[in-house]
Amino acid sequence: MRALIQRTYNAKLSVDGKLVSEIPNGLTVFLGITKGDTEAQAEYFARKLSNLRIFRDENDKMNLSIKQAGGEILLVSQFSLAGTLGKGSGNRPDFGQAESPERARQLYEYVTAKLRNEGLTVKNGVFGAHMFIEQQQDGPLSFVFEC
Repeated sequence: MRALIQRTYNAKLSVDGKLVSEIPNGLTVFLGITKGDTEAQAEYFARKLSNLRIFRDENDKMNLSIKQAGGEILLVSQFSLAGTLGKGSGNRPDFGQAESPERARQLYEYVTAKLRNEGLTVKNGVFGAHMFIEQQQDGPLSFVFEC
């Protein structure tokens, strides 16, 4: 399981020209599910993300979690995070480690449910769709997380 976590303002996700999800501030999280990922990893990721202290406090230090900062999460499935760019002779990414769409959707929905159980507002993309995302990055601040 790999995620790209970005602290953002006003993130919007559209499909076919229609607004699907929007958050005023918080985290845009791109989530890639790899072969063999488990519910236990999804639970760990949800706990970690909900308690990750990357929001500024009154002293401008990264001391607050998303819960404490009152932010929301835009959670976007992104199978390309399961890809590798490798050392081969070709220039095409290898997606051989990406989980099957059915299993990936299950784990993506499981992560969503676990984050909501943590008391967070979670907006989603459309699994498997071609999505357009507009966001203003805060920082910019981005983290890559693997579990």
